[in-house]
Amino acid sequence: MITSHTNKGIKEVIQLAQKAKVRKEKELFVSEGIKMFLEAPTEQIYKVYTSASFSEQMPALCKDKLDSISSLHEMVSDEVFKKMSDTTTPQGILCVMRQKKYSIDSMLTTPAPLLVILEDIQDPGNLGTIFRSGEGAGVTGIIMSSSTVDIYNPKTIRSTMGSVYRMPFVYVENIGNTINELQKRNIKVYAAHLQGSKPYDVCDYTKGSAFLVGNESKGLKDETAANADVHIKIPMLGEVESLNAAVAASILLYEAARQRRTG
Repeated sequence: MITSHTNKGIKEVIQLAQKAKVRKEKELFVSEGIKMFLEAPTEQIYKVYTSASFSEQMPALCKDKLDSISSLHEMVSDEVFKKMSDTTTPQGILCVMRQKKYSIDSMLTTPAPLLVILEDIQDPGNLGTIFRSGEGAGVTGIIMSSSTVDIYNPKTIRSTMGSVYRMPFVYVENIGNTINELQKRNIKVYAAHLQGSKPYDVCDYTKGSAFLVGNESKGLKDETAANADVHIKIPMLGEVESLNAAVAASILLYEAARQRRTG
């Protein structure tokens, strides 16, 4: 059992949790909690750490999975685990995971791809929620600007509730160029915009479609929005001007899912 937080492996976990640069260099990330461990693809698991107290009263499902990858498992003292954990009340288990690489081509293998394009989303919770909603709505991939928050931020990972393991995604340097390439492949791009000319629920999303969603406070940049085929809006009542980015994205995605299910 590891009892010192100066242990090389423990220091690595702490750095991975705190520094995007380290995550990028090592191509690893930290995924914490029982649900995240149980859903973690075995082939991506690099290391698993459990606290002493958790190890003593481990749920059967966790024990079965750990037994199958026992060479990757390390037990640490409760004190050391608290140093490693990014949460206020640690559950007692965390994984170090290998990052997975995707390409835009891998998102376009279905006859009618459904994509989300995110420009400069900054809140980890918003990004994680969009991943969850995307998986639930049948999205085939998520494309993000290079200035979007790091998907491997521990807060984002938790917010995905496991969808990060299954949802293809890429970061791109130039959103405009990416949109143009998608349009050449018969994917229509719909920009969520306060000055949208069409209500979101009158458009046809049963063919190749991509929703373009902008920054939480600033929305889409003018030059980015200009690349879209259609500007759409979610009609609002009362004095509300706009919705949270993740809420807006979810509404759009589930309208597309509804059309594809019933159409």
